[in-house]
Amino acid sequence: MAQLVGVFEDPGKVAEVVGHLRGRGFEDLETYSPAPFAEVDDAVLEKPSRVRIFTLIGGLLGVVAGYAMTIWMANDWQIMLGGKPYSSIPPYTIIAFELTILFGGLLTALGLFIVGRLPRFTRDAAYSARFSAEDFGVAVRCAERDVAEVDGLMRMHGAVEVNLVAG
Repeated sequence: MAQLVGVFEDPGKVAEVVGHLRGRGFEDLETYSPAPFAEVDDAVLEKPSRVRIFTLIGGLLGVVAGYAMTIWMANDWQIMLGGKPYSSIPPYTIIAFELTILFGGLLTALGLFIVGRLPRFTRDAAYSARFSAEDFGVAVRCAERDVAEVDGLMRMHGAVEVNLVAG
């Protein structure tokens, strides 16, 4: 797989080229910009994050752990108070809710690290320091046979320069 990096001076042109590349079937795109721009974000059209699955699993584990722990404790150390049942669900709902929030938050943080592949100790081969200063970048992974097409598309949409990087 080849990786081409186009350097742009305008976020509008980045949005245009990303739209055309997506229309041509190139899905492995990465954009770099010195600040967030709505038009670039809208053009990328990211899929929903997989971090939400970690949050769901954490929340479900929390509610199950909350009820299981309190019911197990109440039945293991039985204290009869006024003829009430040993295991009564309503008072244990508060503990289950709190553990839902705790486990959901912890697994969300874990999911951020796993899905985001954090921490990163090396930068992408396509990244350049000027993308943090004034220029915009679009990195596209494509097959060797598509390099000329992607290069032409980027130059047609106003790329200042297009480079082939190892990666």
